[in-house]
Amino acid sequence: MKKNAHIIIDNKIPFIRGVFEPYAHVEYLSPSEITKERVRDADILIIRTRTRCDADLLSESRCRFIGTATIGFDHIDTEYCRQNGIVWKNAPGCNASSVGQYILASLLLYAEKNNFCLEGKKIGIVGVGHVGSIVAHYCQIIGMTVLLNDPPRADIEKDQSFVSLDTIAEECDFVTFHTPLNRTGAYRSFHLADRHFFDKLKRCPVILNSSRGEVVDNKALLAAYRGNKISDMIIDCWENEPNILPELLESAFIATPHIAGYSADGKSNATRAMVQEVAQILGVEIDATAILPPPAPAPEIDLKSYSGNTISKAVATTYDPRIDTANLRATPGQFENLRGNYGLRREFCAYKISHAADKDAAILEKLGFTVLERP
Repeated sequence: MKKNAHIIIDNKIPFIRGVFEPYAHVEYLSPSEITKERVRDADILIIRTRTRCDADLLSESRCRFIGTATIGFDHIDTEYCRQNGIVWKNAPGCNASSVGQYILASLLLYAEKNNFCLEGKKIGIVGVGHVGSIVAHYCQIIGMTVLLNDPPRADIEKDQSFVSLDTIAEECDFVTFHTPLNRTGAYRSFHLADRHFFDKLKRCPVILNSSRGEVVDNKALLAAYRGNKISDMIIDCWENEPNILPELLESAFIATPHIAGYSADGKSNATRAMVQEVAQILGVEIDATAILPPPAPAPEIDLKSYSGNTISKAVATTYDPRIDTANLRATPGQFENLRGNYGLRREFCAYKISHAADKDAAILEKLGFTVLERP
């Protein structure tokens, strides 16, 4: 890469300002400002999912590297990049624990609201990559029975422990989606949960989607809810974002603006990954280990005087998705603003627990909390 490379960076990517300035000309732009005209002279783009990288954006650009500080990459036209010599990189697994935190917090709050225990309940995890694996781990820790569905992995690994989507539909009390968005091909996931899927449900499960909005047919989801085929919904990813179905927003137990993966931990992981990739391209050494999330605002959780479910209490103290749900319902037209200006949370590893009972302390430690003392 030539000296004085021109780098354009999405201005919502945290922990990155000032890193490349000694080595390149850097611009920080909002997604709406990352246009064909602005990227014409850019050598490197560092983006998020809101920037669609295809011929419309790149055909007149000298860009040769795209880094997306996200797990997903369906916003990048990878075939166009291949044909035009543009290297692209994503950050696989960067926010897996953050999504796991979101799912676990939502499940525990749902169980608490409906006065039942999650232990022994059956959850189907559709898509068992980085995120799905973390979700499975957390669910197993709290005693849920986990069924795994991942046709690509099942075909490659010849692992008989994976089950069909029909088995998920027949047996599970909860179904959570963690697949990439594939619109075509053998592993097509577009509208994976459609009317036919909902018609097969046997146990009136709760449906969770924190993968991509189009993985679940939102109109079919709403119809299934109204037809009592599902009990409830926990939705972070929506079709047609930010123009989401108002009826789904009002009906879902948890409804958030695509922020399940928005922890400071996950964001710093993604930024470190992008810094390492671009440093290699620029031929410079940058200490990415210095890119760390800030400490949690109140890192100690004392369970001494709490008489309810202490696991739920501890998890909800780190993150309570009901707050984001209330904010989105109050201002649905601010979906992008709520997402773009989200106050990043810390994950379990940033918190210390005191006065947890032995059984709960063991569970909290497995989830990643530091347990300070036991009775």
